[in-house]
Amino acid sequence: MADRKVRLSTLWVFVMFNFLYADVVALFDIVYNGKLQAAIQFTPVTLLGVSVLMEIPMAMVVLSRVLKYKANRWANIFAGIAYTVVTLISQFILPISNGTATTYTCSLEP
Repeated sequence: MADRKVRLSTLWVFVMFNFLYADVVALFDIVYNGKLQAAIQFTPVTLLGVSVLMEIPMAMVVLSRVLKYKANRWANIFAGIAYTVVTLISQFILPISNGTATTYTCSLEP
């Protein structure tokens, strides 16, 4: 059975790649569906915030392996809760509240 630190580190790699994948898919959606003019214009502060947000799982990959048990547990709990809140807000609350939620349907017709 794998060490707990290895499992936590691996889960943070999984989270990081899922967030990056979601960002790439969102960019494809904006470009492919011609929503470029309506896309959100990011300010430098917003870009800094998003960059810091993406640094958290990268740091947690390392921290999950080097921190002592108690600090490791609290860092993972805090980062996990923070990421859950950010995901809920960015994927559900904001799109519903500002009317930008999309529904996708599968069409087999060209």
